[in-house]
Amino acid sequence: MSYLAPSEFVTKMVDAGESKIFMSTRDTVIRAYMAGAILALAAWFAVTINVNTGQPLVGALLFPVGFSMLYLLGFDLLTGVFVLAPLALIDKRPGVTLNGVLRNWGLVFVGNFAGAFTVAFMMAFVTTFGFTQAPDKVGTAIGVIGEGRTLGYAAHGAAGMATLFLRGMLCNWMVSTGVVGAMISTSVPGKVIAMWMPILVFFYMVFEHSVVNMFLFPSGLMLGGKFSILDYFIWNEIPTVLGNLVGGLAFTGMTLYATHILTLPKRQAGKAAPTRVAA
Repeated sequence: MSYLAPSEFVTKMVDAGESKIFMSTRDTVIRAYMAGAILALAAWFAVTINVNTGQPLVGALLFPVGFSMLYLLGFDLLTGVFVLAPLALIDKRPGVTLNGVLRNWGLVFVGNFAGAFTVAFMMAFVTTFGFTQAPDKVGTAIGVIGEGRTLGYAAHGAAGMATLFLRGMLCNWMVSTGVVGAMISTSVPGKVIAMWMPILVFFYMVFEHSVVNMFLFPSGLMLGGKFSILDYFIWNEIPTVLGNLVGGLAFTGMTLYATHILTLPKRQAGKAAPTRVAA
C-alpha cells in the first residue's frame, strides 16, 4: 500500500522525532549541513529561474526539487525538527527530555547555517568571478533581496516585526506539511508529490524560511547588500526562527497529534526504546 492512514504516519512522526533526539552529534550535524547546502542550492536555482524567465511561478514550481532531494536522502532541516522532536517529548517517550530536544535544535541550526553559508560563499564567488567584478544579474538579484526583507520590515517597526513573525509561522505551516508528506506514502513518487505541493505554496507566497534565509542574507552581504549583520539577525533570522517554530508545531505537529493519536481508543503500549547512540 502506497498511502498510510493518518494515525499511522503521525506515529511515524513521533518515532522520527525520538530517533533525531537520540542521534549522535556527528550524524546530526552532517545531516543538517547537507540539508542546509541542498536547500541553498535550490534557492539559488529558483532565483536563477525567476531572473531568466521573469516568471516567479516557474521558480516556485521547481524549487521543491531541492526539498524533495534532501528529505529522500534523510537530511534534516531546522523547520522539520521544530515539529518532530517535541512530539516525542509530548508523547513521553522513554529517555526523551527537554534538554534533548533543545540539543537537537541547536545542532541542526548550526549544521543548517554552515551548509547554507558554504553555498552562499560559492554563489557569491561564482557570480563575481572570484570577487573580481560586479555580480551578474542573478547575483545582483540575490544581493538586494536581503535589503527589502530586513530594512523593509524595520521601516514598519512593531507592525513589521509582527508581519515577519506571521510570515515565518505561515512558512513552516506549509514546510512542515511537506515534511509530513514524506511520511504519508511508502513510494518515492507518492512522497515527492506530497512534499511538492506545500513547498510550492510557501515559496511562491514568499513566506520566511529560516534556512533559506541562511543562504539569501549572508550571500546578500557578500554581494554588497546595504544592510548589516545585526539587521539580518534582528529583522529577519531570529523572528523567522520563532515564527517557524510556532507555526510548524501549532498548525502541523500538535494538530495532527491531537486528532490522530490522542483520540485513539487504545494507545500502543510497551514500545521498545530506540538504541541510544553516544553523542
